[in-house]
Amino acid sequence: MTDRLLIHATAVAIDGRAVLLRGASGSGKSDLALRLIDAGARLVADDQSELFRHGDSVIVRAPATIAGLLEVRGIGIVRLDALTEAPVALLVDLVPAETLERLPVRQSETILGRALPLIALAPFEASAPAKLRLALRAFTEPGLPAMIAK
Repeated sequence: MTDRLLIHATAVAIDGRAVLLRGASGSGKSDLALRLIDAGARLVADDQSELFRHGDSVIVRAPATIAGLLEVRGIGIVRLDALTEAPVALLVDLVPAETLERLPVRQSETILGRALPLIALAPFEASAPAKLRLALRAFTEPGLPAMIAK
């Protein structure tokens, strides 16, 4: 098992829990991150995220050269008050809306030896930030109604 991993993803923290937004260049990672940040999330890393294990958690942080920077298409690179690091709670693969399943099977992916919940999301839909927050709560907060598993 590798101690550290550098991945192509943007990370934001919501209530201290990091969400990794993954997708190809131009897929909407920074755009969705900006909308989440505008609603109270905190930037951890934009475009490149460094992952490492700490106990039972996978932690994400930005490489030092890009820490605190967010690329905003049409404006440029801006500096934000970012978190240094946060535990990863959810993986989000950004996909075109027409490829989403209406009732997907619950998924997870193992990263650095830890299984993390995984969802697919269309990042440019107006409801994308709300769907992401709902999924984060469903996977991480006790006492909430469970998602129906197939």
